Parts: sequence; structure tokens; C-alpha cells
Amino acid sequence: MKTDLKRRRLVLAIGGVLVAGAVPAAARREPTPAQTAGPFYPVELPLDRDNDLTRVAGASGAAIGRVTDLTGRVLDVGGRPVRGARIEIWQCDANGRYHHPRDEGPRDPNFQGFGHTVTDPDGRYRFRTIRPVPYPGRTPHIHMAVFRGDAEPFVTQLYVKGEPRNAADFLFGRIPPDRRGLVMAEFVPVVGGDAELQAVFDVVLAGRDGTPAG
Repeated sequence: MKTDLKRRRLVLAIGGVLVAGAVPAAARREPTPAQTAGPFYPVELPLDRDNDLTRVAGASGAAIGRVTDLTGRVLDVGGRPVRGARIEIWQCDANGRYHHPRDEGPRDPNFQGFGHTVTDPDGRYRFRTIRPVPYPGRTPHIHMAVFRGDAEPFVTQLYVKGEPRNAADFLFGRIPPDRRGLVMAEFVPVVGGDAELQAVFDVVLAGRDGTPAG
């Protein structure tokens, strides 16, 4: 996975550099903790890899699961937006299966499993996906990678706030207790609209100019 990310980083370099000065300590944001990409980053990217994981091009059905609007911003430690960053997410389907040859079992053919988007001038991003589900050994989570320029991609995992399985998850447990809130989001019901849930998750990159780190 790490090799794949490095190789794709070279061809997905995104222009634009934010000019950043010193950040006052009181205004500094805590960087999002980095986490492993895991073993199930796609070996071959799907042909349909937009930011809506609940629909697959050419298929008439919709993904099984609780449809969720996932939004947020990518920021530097000074709170400045990081524009033009490429964000990728990948996760298992409602059956607990990744779109990966090493993960055998019945898969939801209407779940894309992987998607990407690019942050707007305000650093905002949006995905349509499903609320993550557990599978043996792991609490519900969504993998996320942020590519910016020729820097190393920043990789983390997004967890569900209040999920009781978090306490026993070995990767979640590696995050210092006082920083665990930085990798969690609430998945709350939506009133109206065509999504059942919504979640907001901001990513704060450690570099002063929004350069991915970790």
C-alpha cells in the first residue's frame, strides 16, 4: 500500500502553495493523528471512483447500508484551508468486505468501496458513502489519504464517535487518549434529504503550510 501511494503521489501532484507564517500558540490546531493505511488499499482502482461510493456506474442498484454525507475541511495547523488537495477514502461494504483480492467473501456489487475528490478553495470536501461497519478484529472505520504536492501522503482512519467497539480496537488504542477525539466524528440523523446520516470530519495537516506529515 505504501509503495502504491508513493507511486501515485508522483503522478497526482497538485499545484498551489499556501503562504504561511508563524502560527501563534493559542491559534494552533492540533494535527490529526496519522494511522496505517491497512492491507486493503485497492490493488486496482475501480473505473468508477468519484466521490459517491453508494452508486456504481452502470449499475441500477444502491449500496446496502446507512447512506451518509461525509463532509469536512482540510486545514493547516493555523486553521488555514488547504485547497486543491486530493482526498481518497476506502472502506468495507455493509457485509464487512473490502474490494480487494485478499478479502474473500460476498461483496455488495453496488458499493464502490473507494472514492476521491479534491478540496475547494475553502479546503472543503464531500463524500457520499455508508456508515462504516465492523468486521472481525476491527471497529467501524473509514480509511482516508490526503495527497498534496510531492509530499508524502497523509493517511489516517476515521472512527465513529460513541461506538462501543472502539475501546477494544488495537489501532484506535494506539492513539493517545487525549488525541482520540481528533479521529472521531458523530454520525447523526439527517432531517430530509436522501441521506440517512451526516458526519463532519476536519483533517489538520501538521506542516505549517498544510504539508501532509506522518
